[in-house]
Amino acid sequence: MRQRNLSLVLHAVAAHGPISRAGVASRIGLTRAAVSTLVDELARAGLLVELGRSRPGTVGRPGRDLALNERGPAGLGAEIGVDRLAVCAVDLRGRVRARAEEAGEHRGSAPGPVLRRLAGLCARVTADAEREGLRPVGVAVAVPGLVARDAATVVRAPNLGWQGLDAGTVLADALGLPVTIANEANIGALAELWRGGRTPAPRDFVYVSAEIGIGAAVVVDGSLLRGAHGFAGELGHVPVRPAGRPCACGGRGCLEQYAGEEALLRAAGIEERGAAGVGVLRARAGAGDGAARRALRGAGTALGTALAGVVNLLDPETIVLGGALTELSPWLLPAAERELRRHVADPTRAAHGEIVVSGLGRDAALLGAAQSVVQDVLDDPMGALAAAG
Repeated sequence: MRQRNLSLVLHAVAAHGPISRAGVASRIGLTRAAVSTLVDELARAGLLVELGRSRPGTVGRPGRDLALNERGPAGLGAEIGVDRLAVCAVDLRGRVRARAEEAGEHRGSAPGPVLRRLAGLCARVTADAEREGLRPVGVAVAVPGLVARDAATVVRAPNLGWQGLDAGTVLADALGLPVTIANEANIGALAELWRGGRTPAPRDFVYVSAEIGIGAAVVVDGSLLRGAHGFAGELGHVPVRPAGRPCACGGRGCLEQYAGEEALLRAAGIEERGAAGVGVLRARAGAGDGAARRALRGAGTALGTALAGVVNLLDPETIVLGGALTELSPWLLPAAERELRRHVADPTRAAHGEIVVSGLGRDAALLGAAQSVVQDVLDDPMGALAAAG
């Protein structure tokens, strides 16, 4: 009960702060005396700070406002992409306070050197965060592949060529912090839930992470639908042309062979890869280049075909497009929406269940990973701090 009440106080301050003790008490249904005891404990742990006097009109006698500590515990988020490594530190208020990124080609790379470089980036960001008065208490790592329920093992990441890798243990030993591994689409969907900025935030949606690979995550009533083995959402390996191109997963005609970043750039005749290639494609499409626009229409059509099956099966409130390809949405989405309307069982439903573009872009998984560590602190403050030592 004490742990639950500590979490209630933290969540109240996170959602409504700066807020007085009396304000917290009125929101969570505890007495002011009980809240004061809990606040004192959270302040001693470095999770809460007291600011100036409460504003006029607040509940009860004037007191000092409470806020989450911007110089206390922090979350480290990391992302292993096919073409980059990235790490950021986020404070309890959700602000990014330090960040580092390193470009690289990781397709077919041995895991050891990649994980060592990632650990080096984490150490650099940790040092930067500590100069800001922050203390990282955990690391969450987003990967483009299937992750076991132990949140440590990469079961299979076709675009990296990794299989059966206990990345969590390797990184925890290197960093001396608790480490969790997460599928990049799942953690991107949680970022949309926590940081997407929509009011009200959608509670039932499908998040599509469109980059070199294409992943998806299903959110039902604010929670991830993980599937029996934790592998739900592998949209990129849904066949859209069963006799089509071979895929790294071993199948043929998978969606990412027609709508993934590399397939799209290849179709447009663009030699550059990664963010540079997407920038060239955007510029050419904006200038009316025929090859660029045909490639985007083709990718949008393939995406819409796959999404029609998702809508028919799950009836989501919204489809959120995230990842690197969000910047191509003006040319990608019209074809996707047309194809979606063609194939859904109820065309009027498709007209209202629009595809929206995430404002988090390429950094959704990275931000979601860092925020997930912060959420763990808010949910279990003393447990999270004890686990971090």
